Amino acid sequence: MGDEVETSDFRRADFRAFEKTLRFETDLLYRWLKAGRVARDRMRVGAELEAWLVDAEGRPAARNKAFLDAMDDPLVVPELSKFNIEFNTPPAALSGRVLSRMEQALGESWARGRRVARDLGLDLAMIGILPTVTARDLCPQNLSRMTRYRALNEQIMRLRRDVPIHLDIEGEDSLHSVHTDIMLEAATTSFQIHLQVAPGKDARAYNASKVASAPMVAVAANSPFLFGRSLWAETRIPLFEQAVSVGKWDYMERVTFGIRYLEEGFYEVFKANRQRYPVILPIRFDAPPERLKHLRLHNGTIWRWTRALVGFEDDDTPHLRLEQRVVPSGPTVVDCIANAAFYYGLMHYLVERETTLEDDLPFYVARDNFYNAARHGLDASFEWREEEIAPIHRFLAHRFIPMAEAGLAMLGIDDGDIARYMGIIRGRVETGQTGAVWQRAYVAAHGASMADLTLAYLRRQNSGVPVHEWSV
Repeated sequence: MGDEVETSDFRRADFRAFEKTLRFETDLLYRWLKAGRVARDRMRVGAELEAWLVDAEGRPAARNKAFLDAMDDPLVVPELSKFNIEFNTPPAALSGRVLSRMEQALGESWARGRRVARDLGLDLAMIGILPTVTARDLCPQNLSRMTRYRALNEQIMRLRRDVPIHLDIEGEDSLHSVHTDIMLEAATTSFQIHLQVAPGKDARAYNASKVASAPMVAVAANSPFLFGRSLWAETRIPLFEQAVSVGKWDYMERVTFGIRYLEEGFYEVFKANRQRYPVILPIRFDAPPERLKHLRLHNGTIWRWTRALVGFEDDDTPHLRLEQRVVPSGPTVVDCIANAAFYYGLMHYLVERETTLEDDLPFYVARDNFYNAARHGLDASFEWREEEIAPIHRFLAHRFIPMAEAGLAMLGIDDGDIARYMGIIRGRVETGQTGAVWQRAYVAAHGASMADLTLAYLRRQNSGVPVHEWSV
């Protein structure tokens, strides 16, 4: 959850002071890691579900303040636009029936959210890109009231020297448009999966999360349409990358797959943050440097698809965790938890395997696999070793799903939970139906408008049935 800021009016002195403190906190984290002061013995998980408020016609409804006031829940918070909100799950130990408990907690919060929305004459939608969103919806007037978001918009455009953003996506159709703010980002909603990792295994975990990104996005794709155009299976990927592009050079783009694997650990990420990424929000916090407030705020303005995070235990011991950001929102709560289960199991298997991933998969291959999967979904070409190239659905069925099931078993996850959630992942692969596939099939079968598609999607979403069982 992003912290609020008090002002968007910054001066050069603010940037210099922030950069000095950022350097100190980055060095402090390095000393903590070298001294073994970071939590080691806990594996905890959590998630963030971004969603849309929609009206009776399935169009974006810019009323998140009224919704959030009525919810009055610290785990349900605003997002960039007035028609987006975010549901958070509390941290939980990765063992036993954690997945069932996550589904119950998120499901109860979602059900309450729908009741609150209905009282306002609205509904909720979890989907990567809402098919009915238009360029007119993505305007500064629909920015959430938080000063943080206004400041982000101003500072991104400052880095661009107010050069408009040229959106250019080639998929089944083509889309080219021009925008003068970062509100395109509001069209991209995701299910962000958190996993606490141990120092000493953080480099392997980070690299494993990069490798896992391609199978994750292929099996979870749910964003084929934008402004009425059929683009990528997960159009959210190029859309978000272009929405906050600073138009300079690849090493400082704010949304990126990255440029290499880690060699030693998370510290490399935070060092790169300080060296390569201009400060956007130079807020001065009245907090001791041991809270790493400046380091964490700066990290929160860099949206790598795999994000390294530093948090704190209840006793103020720092911990490391990963945030996997490639998965779109939806289609249902149970689909979201199945995506989390797949990630946790696959990650544990890949981190604990005897041979390192880097021996099997050079970074540039992992990167190409990711973008192929985002573009083509389950039909994407995937490379594991030079002699192993095939459609990714084959790797999912015969390699990655068994890996994830084995990883969950190694973690002591309940057998029933493994069968339930991995069965959903396997079901998508066997039927060939993800959210993206269903959306395209529905439009092809019915000649549906984006509004008709959205309302049909919501009817199925509200049934709670996982997407691979949806009828066209």
